[in-house]
Amino acid sequence: MGIDMRGKAVIVTGGGKGVGRGISERFLASGADVVICGRNQPETLPTAAGNTAVFITADVRKLEDVETLVATTVERFGHVDVLVNNAGGSPPAEAATVSPKFSEAILRLNLIAPLNLSQRVNAAMQQQADGGAIINIASVSAIRPSPGTAAYGAAKAGVLSLTQSLAVEWAPKVRVNAVTAGMIRTEQAELHYGDEAGIQAVAATVPLGRLGDPTDIGDVCLFLASPLARYVSGASLLVHGGGEKPAFLDAAKQP
Repeated sequence: MGIDMRGKAVIVTGGGKGVGRGISERFLASGADVVICGRNQPETLPTAAGNTAVFITADVRKLEDVETLVATTVERFGHVDVLVNNAGGSPPAEAATVSPKFSEAILRLNLIAPLNLSQRVNAAMQQQADGGAIINIASVSAIRPSPGTAAYGAAKAGVLSLTQSLAVEWAPKVRVNAVTAGMIRTEQAELHYGDEAGIQAVAATVPLGRLGDPTDIGDVCLFLASPLARYVSGASLLVHGGGEKPAFLDAAKQP
């Protein structure tokens, strides 16, 4: 991509699979030192351009794990330059019957965890001459209805608000931005869209004609972390292939 991140230390939460892996691979390809975390180590670590990610066992919902993740990264590399809050997600659940415990867990993973980790990383970045960059991975579920995953959509909407507030509070040392991701084809695509025919049918509804690839999100994260985005903070970049065609357009054509 022509962006050189050699000498930079990057934390990608949930960086061993799905969108997180695509993000990790793009930073590795740029020469960065990449630390990924999760509750369980992936079978294979992300690798690109001869660089391999470092794995640290951490549950981002646990404050003690968050503190260990940041401290270990700083101890190993001497600094932390980029944080990508990627870990998150939600299984489907009907809002009318879902348990309060479930909803609280979804909010904790998708909103509270990114806030807590950002707070710890910001403390380190504020002491660095060059500050740093924090990137929150949001979702189109934050800006449109999210039936079946209402708590998730609400949490991601909170992430967008959080991004703007932190960008103001932590400037000028730390830039904070969000990537609002659309439909991405990962190893779990069949859980959301069905078999290959279903995936292709969904892809056909996207103006650019395909589902996103994890590396599409990785490229945008790399841009936001780089000097090319030096005057970008408090922003949310839509990465959704043009969005979703309004349903009324097809309905209006019915006899």
